[in-house]
Amino acid sequence: MDTLLRQEDLRLITGAGQFSSDFHDAATLHASVIRSVHPHAKLLSCSYTEVLKAPGVVAVLTADDVQAAGFDSLPNVVTVKNAKGEAQKVASMPILAKDKVLFVGQPIAMVIATTAALAQDAAELAQIDYQPLESVSNFEQSAHSKNVQLHDGIAENLSVRFENGDREATLKAFASAKLVSQITIKSQRLIGSPMEPRAVVASYQEKDDYMHLYTPSQGAGGMLKFLNLVTKWPVEKFKLHTKDVGGSFGLRGNVYPEHALVMLASKKFKKPVKWVGTRSEIFLSDWHGRAIDLQGFIALDNEGFIQAIRFEDQVDVGAFNCYYSTHIGTRNLSITMGGPYRVPHLHMQSELRYTNTVPISAYRGAGRPDIAYAIERLLDHAAHEHGFDIVEIRKKNFVPVDAFPYTTAVGTVYDCGEFENVLNRALTLFDRTQVEAKKKSALTKGKIYGWGLAYYLEASAPSAAAMDQIIGQLGKHGQLHVHGLTGASGQGHETSFASIIQTELGLPTDCVRYVAGNDTSHIIGNSTGGSRTLLGAGSAVKSMCQKLKENIITQLAKEWSCDASQIRVDKNIYSHDASKQHAQLVDLFKQWGAKGIELHATGETNSGSTFPNGCHIAEVEIDTSTGESEVVNYIAVDDVGNVISPKLVEGQVHGGVIQGWGQAFVEHAIYDHETGQLLTGSYMDYAMPRAGSIKNLHSENFCVPTKLNLLGAKGVGESGCSGSLPALSNAVIDALRQKGIEQMDMPFTSERLWQAIN
Repeated sequence: MDTLLRQEDLRLITGAGQFSSDFHDAATLHASVIRSVHPHAKLLSCSYTEVLKAPGVVAVLTADDVQAAGFDSLPNVVTVKNAKGEAQKVASMPILAKDKVLFVGQPIAMVIATTAALAQDAAELAQIDYQPLESVSNFEQSAHSKNVQLHDGIAENLSVRFENGDREATLKAFASAKLVSQITIKSQRLIGSPMEPRAVVASYQEKDDYMHLYTPSQGAGGMLKFLNLVTKWPVEKFKLHTKDVGGSFGLRGNVYPEHALVMLASKKFKKPVKWVGTRSEIFLSDWHGRAIDLQGFIALDNEGFIQAIRFEDQVDVGAFNCYYSTHIGTRNLSITMGGPYRVPHLHMQSELRYTNTVPISAYRGAGRPDIAYAIERLLDHAAHEHGFDIVEIRKKNFVPVDAFPYTTAVGTVYDCGEFENVLNRALTLFDRTQVEAKKKSALTKGKIYGWGLAYYLEASAPSAAAMDQIIGQLGKHGQLHVHGLTGASGQGHETSFASIIQTELGLPTDCVRYVAGNDTSHIIGNSTGGSRTLLGAGSAVKSMCQKLKENIITQLAKEWSCDASQIRVDKNIYSHDASKQHAQLVDLFKQWGAKGIELHATGETNSGSTFPNGCHIAEVEIDTSTGESEVVNYIAVDDVGNVISPKLVEGQVHGGVIQGWGQAFVEHAIYDHETGQLLTGSYMDYAMPRAGSIKNLHSENFCVPTKLNLLGAKGVGESGCSGSLPALSNAVIDALRQKGIEQMDMPFTSERLWQAIN
């Protein structure tokens, strides 16, 4: 099974994939969005007279149409209270702006026309009279500006000042500590870049009062819930169609304004309506990620044992609370704020403020890579400041194996882990005795060498539904059709689920077909997100197999006229020794499928959060004359629990590490502080990682199974990203210390490195 190829790949690499924008109907109308060109302005008047006169234009949808339809604003998924018990001040994003715009790219109206080109041309004719207002494009400006208040009733643009942990006990521990260190790190704003631009096609069926929606999603569960919240239409009135998805990273789990608008237009004109975003629009309208500053403090005794850790975080949520920004800035920054270490006292305060920028929401890891990065930079910084070895300080503070289950100072319960063993394995792959020789060798080439070690721990799979459910059903051609709600966007659900079925039933993987369903009235479950699919839906697949095996035996007992207890199962062969009858499962499925015999089973499981962890080590060289950097070696040893599909796990780790490299070295969404305009609005300005960004990447799995789900798996989607940010950063700082530089923020671009060195 280690060499099992992804079932999805043949159709994808041969151009047979089916994406949302592939939908075509001769009657389809097309949409273009009119967006704000100002970061902050009053809308004095909006005239669409010339737009409506343009060739092919059918209509212009405005905020009045949205209001008449009874649609609501976009939801804020999690709401919290401050330390005084006061409710968070939430500012929800409207489908279309009416009186004021709050970021460049905010939708104001949608043009509906007979072709996409005509809709785009007509949109240019809109006459909008703006009264520009002063804007704030980052957290610092938002906190200190006396003239800019983005939302009525929300003073100082503060959504909430959240706390977790025991402030008094933590401060007391700091007051008595022998050694204290602090560091501020910035996890800069990023722009998600799925290969497939966002798209949505709505096709209203008047006869049945039914809305067909074709759009990239991460699963029907979350998408249908949000469609209901926005439109107020019952979920039974939607039929969601998502086949292939060209990347998600959290961006595809939500309803955007364009979803609501094309549905409104389709219902109004009784025709399919299609919107496909341009790459430039995606930069201005897909939710951004990160945008968090974390100021960390660590208290140590003279031997290097951690006494307390606290963080003061600054979270830029953008112009509105959209979906997961609160969840990221509160829960996800605090749930694992002690990392893999035994820390007696923990406390965090997190301020969430509004700015005139694209709203923030989930982006690979959604706060967990940020806090892992902050912890490991803080510990590395403290070790160097106070003369501790970076390996030994980690080992002496790890939660030991005999302490599990371990409850942290903020109440998070880690169920299992072998942190020191994982670290030792990584060090075995990395020969530390060669560090000085590598430094000398680099100097002969005009370069400086550095190595960085990081040990991350993150919480996967926050539960969004009570359970995960999988339905297996025999098809007429002898194939097992498996139905669930979680949709893949590159992770390989079809392959990993088939692998589980092969292990449990002995059924060859080419006899299994997974279909991501869209009917939440018959299937319960979660969308993909938070690295939860394999451990959640995958455990439900295992449960389904166990029940299906019972049903197979029951059916055979009828055919062989024997008691079910007399049937013996050896892998995929079912036998009745008394009558000498036996059959392979593949043959049985073909026979029963052809006869139309009904055979099905439903698997259900409840799976809790798990705690993937691992040790990553990076080696870098920086050319002192140009600032150009190169990752010359990278080692990742990850404990993601039981591994079902080793190649898929390796791919997830590699992808996450490269995505982390992107943030560490090149990616940065930058707004002009004076004008509030997005300066990195295309790939001409926003650099991306490439396949060769890390040429020598070694990945290993160190399996410590969890008992929190049937598979013993922990989730892997965010592991590469959570480990690479601190490992790469620690390596760069290690190199820069040779030039007297102790701290620098990402991204470590060639220009910034050259300026720092010279």
